Amino acid sequence: MIQTPFRSLTNATKILLPTPSSSSSSSSSSSLRFSSTAFSFRELSLSSVSPKHKGAFFSTLKSSMVDTQKNDPAVEVFEKEELAVALAKYVADLSNKFTTERGAFTVCFSGGSLINYLRKLLEPPYVDSLEWSKWHAFWVDERVVPLTHEDSNYKLANDGLLSKVPIPPGNVHVINDTLSAEGAADDYEARLRELVKNGVIASSSVTGFPKFDLMLLGMGPDGHIASLFPGHPLVQENKRWVTFIKDSPKPPPQRITFTFPVINSSAYAAFVVTGAGKADAVHSALKGSQNSPKLPAGMVSPEGELKWFLDKGAASKL
Repeated sequence: MIQTPFRSLTNATKILLPTPSSSSSSSSSSSLRFSSTAFSFRELSLSSVSPKHKGAFFSTLKSSMVDTQKNDPAVEVFEKEELAVALAKYVADLSNKFTTERGAFTVCFSGGSLINYLRKLLEPPYVDSLEWSKWHAFWVDERVVPLTHEDSNYKLANDGLLSKVPIPPGNVHVINDTLSAEGAADDYEARLRELVKNGVIASSSVTGFPKFDLMLLGMGPDGHIASLFPGHPLVQENKRWVTFIKDSPKPPPQRITFTFPVINSSAYAAFVVTGAGKADAVHSALKGSQNSPKLPAGMVSPEGELKWFLDKGAASKL
């Protein structure tokens, strides 16, 4: 039986998810079917690999092992207030981990209701104990509007969190809102590259893309994340760090967004999804068949841990 591992959180409901298998039919919402898998192994011999090719061989093997050893997502279901409590502890624990280990914590925000669920960070014990001066704030995507506009993801995060904690203004990395969508994307990527060069943002030894400490992700009812929408060509972008969109299916139409290679190079990623209106997309992202196209939310696979924080409505079809 293949089961998704879970880590304990107080008062959380833990859900076991089957790994999709082409040999089994998809499960209904009322029952889960698991396929059993048998493995056989034989000794790996490198006697036929020439010395000059062994370096390339091990590089390829390392990359392959990272892909295959990525953890299955941890999925936990909460009452709304409990979700905020658990999310604050999760973020605080990672803040403490990375500020201790490398002297900085690089966290990427999304828009929507996410910031509201981070409100417990503004309460004891976190508000007075976290090393806010070592935080660096980024955005997974941003609307190409003035930073003071109601549609700005920066304004949402600043009003709800950032303006209430002592993060240095220079550590809050916003877009240049005087540029076009294309110009803003190019400028944001150039600044990220400089921060990687300076060691503020880590670099993935596997992909070469920036390795943010934490991606905080929301999801739309259609399964989109950041500004990567189902069926849109940008979902396939694999060279750029930051790209732009001028025809977003959801207003406003002009945005910039991280690409999947950046999102999936992160050390940790967490989805925060609430509401019964997103239950179908949650089901598809977590239990979708291998034979059906993946929603963008189902394509998130960070180098480290992926965790879903759901309320009961969002989890109602699992």
